[in-house]
Amino acid sequence: MDFQNFVDGFATMTCLLSVEKKEDGTCGDIRIVAGNRLYMESISKTWTDENQVKEFVPDSLYTEYIPKDLNFETFCFQCAFQKMPLHSYVHPDRYDFWINFFMMPVACGDEKKAYCTYSQEFTYEAETEKMTKLSHGSAERVLNACIKLRGSTDFKESCAAVIKDIRQMCDANYCCILLMDTIAEKCSVLCEAAEDRKEWGGYNADWFSPDFYEIAKTWQDIIGGSNCLILKNKSDMEYIKSLSPIWYESMKKSNVNSLVLFPIKDGCELLGYIWATNFDTNNIISIKETLELTTFFIGSEISNHQLFDRLRVLSTMDMLTGLLNRNEMNNRVDQLSLERTPQKTNIGVIFADLNGLKTMNDNFGHEAGDQLIKTAAYLLTCVFSGYEIYRAGGDEFMVLMRATSNEEMQELCDKLKKLADEGGKASFATGFCLIEDSRNIRIAMRLADEHMYADKNLFYENHPERKRR
Repeated sequence: MDFQNFVDGFATMTCLLSVEKKEDGTCGDIRIVAGNRLYMESISKTWTDENQVKEFVPDSLYTEYIPKDLNFETFCFQCAFQKMPLHSYVHPDRYDFWINFFMMPVACGDEKKAYCTYSQEFTYEAETEKMTKLSHGSAERVLNACIKLRGSTDFKESCAAVIKDIRQMCDANYCCILLMDTIAEKCSVLCEAAEDRKEWGGYNADWFSPDFYEIAKTWQDIIGGSNCLILKNKSDMEYIKSLSPIWYESMKKSNVNSLVLFPIKDGCELLGYIWATNFDTNNIISIKETLELTTFFIGSEISNHQLFDRLRVLSTMDMLTGLLNRNEMNNRVDQLSLERTPQKTNIGVIFADLNGLKTMNDNFGHEAGDQLIKTAAYLLTCVFSGYEIYRAGGDEFMVLMRATSNEEMQELCDKLKKLADEGGKASFATGFCLIEDSRNIRIAMRLADEHMYADKNLFYENHPERKRR
């Protein structure tokens, strides 16, 4: 067959690939036998240096022109030897465009070497029509995942349901969503699903250690600019061993023989990973097709959930001290005053106000004043650990105590003042009130505030030098 004339007959970027099969039945060398003019132009600039032009040499290893990609090798092997026409629409991280590619088996070769065509087109913006061209089974699974993600008010519960379905679809013994916090350099398990059967030895339940982030942060480099990582056999596992011996040993310890790993992103931001271990390697194409689009929606849901959490923190937390803010205090007061439970429960209200904050601001600046407020918040959390502590505003704080007594409140107020005096950096005026029916909390707040101001006036009578003039 005249390979060059064959590929020149294609109107889009196309090349002919030869794929070798090793003695053990795994994928061997993959070579670019010939390519038409459009394809040659697309690979003329090397991936290591786009300013360097690399002349094409027929029958060269594909890695001479593009980075090694285990997913690409899997597609080539299945297309060439299993005679499967394949299509995918992907966005490898190494490129700033999407690739819409088609692979077709060619009726030549033998048991040790087979051929397939590879045709591609580029789009710089994601085209949804191409993204949604899935097989019926994959489309059904993606739609089912979307419904479950949006059909529950409990975010973790919906993710757990989806990850359970993904594990079953992959016929894997374990599946997990791992969240990555690249700023704090920490990772956490969002949800996981494990097979009940024990004949495969079970996964190592202790795999998630505090230092696992050190392993997970290497995955982006190992994926190597592709959109996922698929380890299907011993040969692929050995390849990972050469790149990350620590990760390889971790997988070996957990009886992992195969793995599919997809990054979860929101735009260019890495949110985490989803993976399945010891999956059905005979179903790679369907698994990859399903997870490519499913992770797109999972990433969107995780991003929305994290944004909601950040907004919730901003609306409920005082940014200077980390305590609950006045808005949350007002919400809590409204909630308590409107309770409709027939059984009355008592509640104690403590107001604590800093003495001398205005003098500190006048003499040393507002930065020193802010530091004094943070010191006061720290002392309050030390003394009233386990109770609700609010920054009511400025230099004033409020503490709510359920199931308490006047004796306990007096004891803790004395402890707070003593601790502040010992440190020498803060001084508190306090006032408290215990009321038997928490629905009357506003009465308790008014009385506690009056007692606090009486205590503050007494302090300034004894320390006139601390009073702002």
